[in-house]
Amino acid sequence: MLLLITGATGKVGTALIARITADPKWRGTNIRALCHNRLPPPADNLEVMRGTISDRADVSRAMADVTHVIHLATCKEIPELVMDVTVKGLFWLLESFRNSPTARQFILLGGDAGVGHFFYRHAGPITEATPHQAYPGCYALSKVLEEVMLTQFTIQYGLNACCLRAPWIMEKDDFRHTLSFGDDLFGGPDWKVMVSPQTAAECRTNGTIPLLHDADGKPPKRNFVHLDDLTDALLKALDNPVTRGKTYNIAMDEPVDYGALAAHLKATRGLPAIAIPSLFHSTWLDNSRARFELGWRPAYDLVRLVDAAFGYQRAPDDPRTIWYPG
Repeated sequence: MLLLITGATGKVGTALIARITADPKWRGTNIRALCHNRLPPPADNLEVMRGTISDRADVSRAMADVTHVIHLATCKEIPELVMDVTVKGLFWLLESFRNSPTARQFILLGGDAGVGHFFYRHAGPITEATPHQAYPGCYALSKVLEEVMLTQFTIQYGLNACCLRAPWIMEKDDFRHTLSFGDDLFGGPDWKVMVSPQTAAECRTNGTIPLLHDADGKPPKRNFVHLDDLTDALLKALDNPVTRGKTYNIAMDEPVDYGALAAHLKATRGLPAIAIPSLFHSTWLDNSRARFELGWRPAYDLVRLVDAAFGYQRAPDDPRTIWYPG
């Protein structure tokens, strides 16, 4: 197997390469990383190729002799880059893949931004059949376009391709920083601008966490997945014939309930909470297909996710690095 990984230096790519190189099951797997700006650390059976997925020639070079592709590269809210990276990049990858004599499987890491995240009201759990509905911004639109393009290539050319659709990906102390009223906030909402500056300062001093309320005035549910669970799902999908033409929701069995979150942190760490009104809505990614067809089981629930994040202690050689804000 010669596995091409795009986005190899990101959170998921770094963890995935480490898992593959450490797992005896994947011994003998050769990995090629197509990298643009950053380079991954050296590893056994890892070849690094410089280039950009928006350039057809670079993609053609990277795809030479490749049997499997895991496409992780993405772009956040950067209008000047998002179409080149996510749309043109995926197009060149799929074009090269369909014309390759060695290509066997293509895996795309998608996102719940393509089905609206928590911006829209849903009548029930979000399944793989839920229609696409991007929320405002270019990132969510790009996730819709990626999934649609992948599906059309499977229809047009019979490609062996699948999409693993993940919500917000957490590792280490990420989740703790999603609740910050300070400049160390990871992702959104930006809690400190949803209250007065004085209240934000008091929250930082007291360790207060936001107790989000939805458009109906109730604590909403929001989807997350831990990095360990996501990499496990990717490896269960890799070279698995059942995935052909499928999309899989890869998320915790139950989304994080902000009310239960506040109660847990109050009971275990004595942290106060402050109600934050919003116009968001509860969402629930149904992961039944992945559990049934892939035999995948997420190890993280709300309690483990929260306790792991709040208990994580960073070593001096493990600085907190955010390549993009969320």
